[in-house]
Amino acid sequence: MSADAPQLPATLADLINSGWASKSVKQEIHDNFLRALAAGDQLYPGIIGFDDTVIPELNIAILAQHDLLFLGEKGQAKSRLMRLLSTFLDDAIPYLADPAIPVHDDPLKPITRRGRELIAHNPPESVPIAWWPRAERYAERLSPGTKFADVIGEIDPAKLASGVSMSTEDALHFGLIPRMHRGIFAMNELPELDELVQVGLFNILEERDVQIRGYPIKFDLDVMILFSANPATYNRSGKVIPQLKDRIGSIIHTHYPLERELGVQILEQEARIDSDMRNSHAGLQQSEQSPFPPVVVPYFMKELIEEISRAARTSKYVDHESGVSARLSIANYRTMVASARQRAVVLGERPAVPRISDLGHLYASSLGKLELDLMGTHQMSERQVLDAVLAEAIATVFGEYVDRHGLEEIGQIFAQGVKIEVGDMLPSNQYAQLLERVPPVWDKAFEVNASENEAVRASCVEFVLAGLYATDRISRSQEHGRIVYET
Repeated sequence: MSADAPQLPATLADLINSGWASKSVKQEIHDNFLRALAAGDQLYPGIIGFDDTVIPELNIAILAQHDLLFLGEKGQAKSRLMRLLSTFLDDAIPYLADPAIPVHDDPLKPITRRGRELIAHNPPESVPIAWWPRAERYAERLSPGTKFADVIGEIDPAKLASGVSMSTEDALHFGLIPRMHRGIFAMNELPELDELVQVGLFNILEERDVQIRGYPIKFDLDVMILFSANPATYNRSGKVIPQLKDRIGSIIHTHYPLERELGVQILEQEARIDSDMRNSHAGLQQSEQSPFPPVVVPYFMKELIEEISRAARTSKYVDHESGVSARLSIANYRTMVASARQRAVVLGERPAVPRISDLGHLYASSLGKLELDLMGTHQMSERQVLDAVLAEAIATVFGEYVDRHGLEEIGQIFAQGVKIEVGDMLPSNQYAQLLERVPPVWDKAFEVNASENEAVRASCVEFVLAGLYATDRISRSQEHGRIVYET
């Protein structure tokens, strides 16, 4: 704390004299949210594509002071949204600084027996106050493996041995939720939570009490509870008990980016590739000043990476209930860039520009992220499904960039026995020589991107060749990063 910063109250007397007033955590979030809204602040930094869909419903739910369930498939920013709600908490709140009190008890409205006794039997000047910072007032837990004792509490045998009655709070070892009194608690993957714990949660949500081993313990807990779930499991009978569903205030439905452009913005934000610029000219200028070759990614390559995820989400071979996370795009983008960087360093090229042949390394970052539809009649492996999805993505993006005029001419040239071999380690300056027998490909590459840089041109050439293959105008064989295009 700087010398000019105001001194926070250190005793109950100081706190009372400061005029500080108690608020419930939901009221606190409500008030700070309204201030941010009135000031025109960015409410949910880093959240892209939800402005007209998710955000309006979330705003209303916050103002309604509800406990919330974020319902959506994997990789739809559910956890990030939950964590962002903590930004609407105060910078810090006061609590009774007594190590015997197991929660951050409100100095003006204590809920524990020890807290009430501390205030009743001591003058305000001698009751110590400490401050609980915002960053520590949010906690989350993953449902699988979570026990009642983890989130609610358990009888402490050591305390019983000392003579404490089992029916009082002094006998308890507190779980996460009581310890988050006056904070936010989030439970991820709610349908995977044990039913006994679910019963404890709906008691807390409604009656604000718990029963531990049959003994009722009454707490006036003040906690905002958040949940996340996948629709496929949340809507399945028996996975979430009806009483708990009934006590959740609002359900916030999330979704994948509705437009490819939004998906590209997300992967650019999340992948955090240094020197990754949409403007290739700026990247080329920077490459002259950097000791290592920076990366310049043609925009069509970013679109391809995002289109792979979009195609997978609609593929008949992929389980739609599981979803395809945005992490697939992010991991594939970083893999593609890594391959381009390796080539640039080995060959001494500047800048590093990803090509279609770099996508041959996407198996490593994609396999395991696609859950196949095992109820279908197909017998395709995950690798074969990825090949089909990749071909569909290339055909989609290629069709948007290159009109049909002139493509038949290229196919006729390949029909005369022309073969072109490219690869992720082929120097960029060799592409012009490779295409001497198929000059229309070079011309089409100029239509995609008119850059004179050899590395950018090489990327455009491979895009055109891959598009011709994806639209069944030429054939292709590939192995170990080498691709041969022919009839």
